[in-house]
Amino acid sequence: MKHARIVLDGIAHDATERDGQLLLADGRLVAPGAVTWLPPLSATPRPRTIFALGLNYADHAKELAFKAPEEPLVFLKSESTLTGNRSFTRRPAGVQFMHYECELTVVVGRTARKVKRDDAYDFIAGYTVANDYAIRDYLENWYRPNLRVKNRDACTPLGPWRVDAADIANPMALALQTTVNGLVTQSGNTQGMIFDVPFLIEYFSSFMTLQPGDLILTGTPDGVVDCLPGDVIVTEIEGIGALTNTIEQGPA
Repeated sequence: MKHARIVLDGIAHDATERDGQLLLADGRLVAPGAVTWLPPLSATPRPRTIFALGLNYADHAKELAFKAPEEPLVFLKSESTLTGNRSFTRRPAGVQFMHYECELTVVVGRTARKVKRDDAYDFIAGYTVANDYAIRDYLENWYRPNLRVKNRDACTPLGPWRVDAADIANPMALALQTTVNGLVTQSGNTQGMIFDVPFLIEYFSSFMTLQPGDLILTGTPDGVVDCLPGDVIVTEIEGIGALTNTIEQGPA
């Protein structure tokens, strides 16, 4: 099942997908264009942890002239970075290179501590699509993590759907694609991950506890290009959905 969070007439609702429409809990069917989309996440009793993988596809590391990592290269993101489908993301004034990153995102479903690889999928609630925008002007060196590169408000569109894990037969064989103004600029497959989803669940839970609602953004393949104000970016993952976002000019 595909789940969403939307705002209609000023009120937030949970919704599910039915025949291309949004089905609300009160039985109303609403057109996708008639609502404001929120990230498709349920509230959590404590702040969620958002993990993000850097250079988790060898072809993307190569296009950025970096060596592929030998262990997961991870940074954390603030929840304030998240925004919904059909939202706007600001390009800071004066930057030279801001690019999208289409990423399979794991939603943790159960408390996970010292999980073995073979059991990892039992701890996943579902999957969604992230566009983890990066402002490369701010990446200076490995001793200064990706805080300014990846943590501006609303720089991470998420959604439109959260798809139940049971509906994704093999998350490690999903096609990814990004278009800019209708032109395909990025095409890959989750098979290209260096560290796959079961590995990441085992890895993180080996030294810290994962909580329900935590997110793991799993990295992006090659094919990133500069995004300019007015560009419409669609990041899509097979079986999960197509996430639309528009770039607007922001202050520095």
